[in-house]
Amino acid sequence: MTMETLRFALGGVAAYRHILDTHELGLVRTLLDKLAGGDAAGAAEAYANLFYTLREDRYPGLGDWLHDQLRYTESPYARLAEEGGTDPALEEAARRDVAIFARLCELDCGQLISAIAQQADPALLPVLEGLPRWPAGCPFTFEELTGFYRTHGSGLFARSRAFLWEDGQLFPVDQPDCPGPDEMLGYELQRDQVIANTRAMLEGHQVNNVLLFGDSGTGKSATVKSLLSLPGFEDLRLIEVQKEGLADLPRLIRKLGGRRLKFILFIDDLAFDQDDTTYSVMKTILEGGLERRPANVAIYATSNRRHLVRQTFSDRAGDEVDASETIQEKTSLAERFGLRIPYLALNKAEFLDLVEKMAAQSGVTMDRQALRTGADQWEMRHPGRTPRTAKQYIASLSLA
Repeated sequence: MTMETLRFALGGVAAYRHILDTHELGLVRTLLDKLAGGDAAGAAEAYANLFYTLREDRYPGLGDWLHDQLRYTESPYARLAEEGGTDPALEEAARRDVAIFARLCELDCGQLISAIAQQADPALLPVLEGLPRWPAGCPFTFEELTGFYRTHGSGLFARSRAFLWEDGQLFPVDQPDCPGPDEMLGYELQRDQVIANTRAMLEGHQVNNVLLFGDSGTGKSATVKSLLSLPGFEDLRLIEVQKEGLADLPRLIRKLGGRRLKFILFIDDLAFDQDDTTYSVMKTILEGGLERRPANVAIYATSNRRHLVRQTFSDRAGDEVDASETIQEKTSLAERFGLRIPYLALNKAEFLDLVEKMAAQSGVTMDRQALRTGADQWEMRHPGRTPRTAKQYIASLSLA
C-alpha cells in the first residue's frame, strides 16, 4: 500500500471513525495531505508535531498509541463484541479498519522522511535527516482486539475498574484505595453477606441493593472498596457517586445497562435532611420508577444512620394530623434496600482480639498484656471500639 493509497484508505475508515477525530490522527492525515500536495515544509512540520505529541503522552511509537485507542475508546464494534452480538457488516468494517491502521503502524519513518526529501530543496536534506524517528511495528491484530473486548469490555471500563461520577461524567481512578482481603479484619459475617450478594450479580442474577449502616470507623466503606481486590471479581466495576450527583444517576444507569461487566454504584456516607430534594430522587432510583434496574447494576450505600433521614422530636410531637405517616414515609427509604447490614461497635473482648491481630499483621512485638492494656487505655481516650480506633492505636506504637 503506497502512501497515497493509505491516505485515501484512512478517509474510508468506518467502524473506528472516532479515531480519525483525534489530534494524533489529524496530524497523520495532515502529513499525508502535505506530501500529496508537494508541501515539504508542511509535511516536515506535521511529522515533528506528531513525534512531539506521541512523546508528550509517553508513547514510544504510533503503533502503541493506536493500540490504546483501539482498546480503550468506545466504538460500535467494541460494544458489539463485549455484548456478544452479531453484525456481519460492522465486523467486516472493523476488520478492514484494523488492517488499515496496521499498515499505518508499519509505515517506517525513513520512508516518510525520504518522501519529504524528494520534494524539498537539496540544501535542506541534512535537516530532514536529523528528524527524530519512532519505531515501526503493529502490536495488535483484529483477533486480539476482539478477544480483548469480550474479556475486558470496551472504552474506559476496559482500562480502569474504579471511577468517580461527577458533573455527569465518569472519571477513572487509576490507583483506587481498595484494601486487600488480608487487611479486612473483624465483621466477617457482614462482609460475607456483601460478598455473596456481589458474587450473585457477577453470576448474572438480579440482586438486592445494599445498605451498610452503623457506627463510624467500623469498616463499612472499606468493605465495599475491598470487593475490587477479591479473586474472581475481575468483571466488577466500582463507581463512586456523591449525593450531589444522584439526580444524574438514572442517566448513568441507562448507560451501564446491557454491558457484560457488572457495576456497583457506591454512595458513601448517605444521609438526608428533612427538606432534602434529592431524597425523593433516591427513592425512585431504588424502587418505584417506571424503568427496571438492569441486572448488571446494583447500588451499595453506607450510612451512620439506620433510617438515612434525620428526625427531630418535633416530628413526633408536632401538630401534624398524620404525623405517624410522615415518620413512616421518612424511614421507608432504608427499607428500599433489600439487604440492610448493621456495623455496630465491637465489645471489649472483640476489640482487644482485633488489636492483637492487627499488631501481628504489622509486626509489632510487645508483651501481650501490655498491648491489651495499652489498647484499653487508648480506647478510653479515643471513644469507639472500632477497627479505625484499633488501627490508630497500632500506628501510635510505631511512634513510641
